[in-house]
Amino acid sequence: MYYLKKALWSEGAAKQSGGSGDPDSSGGEAAVGELVKSLKEQRVYREITLALRNGLRDSRAEFSFLRVRGLRSLLKFLRCVAESDSTIHLFSHSQSLPDLQVIPVLFQHSLRQADDDRVESLNHIFDVEPMNITTPCTDTEVALALRVLEGCCLLHRESTVFAHQHKAIQVLMNILSTRGVLEQGACLDALISIMLDSSANQMDFEACNGIEEVAELIRDKQVDENLRLKCGEFLLLLIGHVNGRERPPMAAIHEDVRQLLGEKSASLIWAASQFGSTLDPEQRLTALHIQARRVLESLDFY
Repeated sequence: MYYLKKALWSEGAAKQSGGSGDPDSSGGEAAVGELVKSLKEQRVYREITLALRNGLRDSRAEFSFLRVRGLRSLLKFLRCVAESDSTIHLFSHSQSLPDLQVIPVLFQHSLRQADDDRVESLNHIFDVEPMNITTPCTDTEVALALRVLEGCCLLHRESTVFAHQHKAIQVLMNILSTRGVLEQGACLDALISIMLDSSANQMDFEACNGIEEVAELIRDKQVDENLRLKCGEFLLLLIGHVNGRERPPMAAIHEDVRQLLGEKSASLIWAASQFGSTLDPEQRLTALHIQARRVLESLDFY
């Protein structure tokens, strides 16, 4: 896997171009600087495409352990890409190429529906060519795929369009209602990422009665407490994002939450979502945890 390290020649070339104080050489230094910048960008883009091809190759494999390896590589790659605007831009450009698009691979393999595994006929028994067997998706594989989905949508807004084309909301709501705690937590984070500024995905969420599904989880005291807290964070982020909208989609979300969770909890969620924060990311995350805990406490006394 490639981690987009600086080329050894780039730093030396930059020092050489900046070492002269002669004004007459400024034009030459600028040309050298532009050449270094262009070469660096080409090198980084080659590493991005190579990393994507390697990760996607394993993510398409028939065996789950290989798909897990590919998904882990893609997740590490996305974390590296997120470190600078230039690499985010190059990654976004790569997603315009069908062979390098991550979202379709996720939904065709690790996030495929169980119905996709149905045997339509027994003709393969009599054929010369053997039938390809694909191993079932493990909990770890599904959770990793959801994390990769989340990263792609946060870094590349068009990925939410690709997700909609693969009926992402329906797939994720099925995961939320049928899988374990590990996948459910990752699913809530992925839902937020694919609904940000995506009216189509928000409408699908409404059509799937998404708020009711999340409210059912957060009300159930038999559900893992960490998952209930994650549901509280989900509602805070979702309402904070759609706050102030007077037209669909999700125009009636406040009323839905009030009916499902009660007046006290709904008021608390609404009030917490009103305040924009100037805190750094770590402090914002801590504040979100605290508010989710208060929502849970208000429900337990409701």
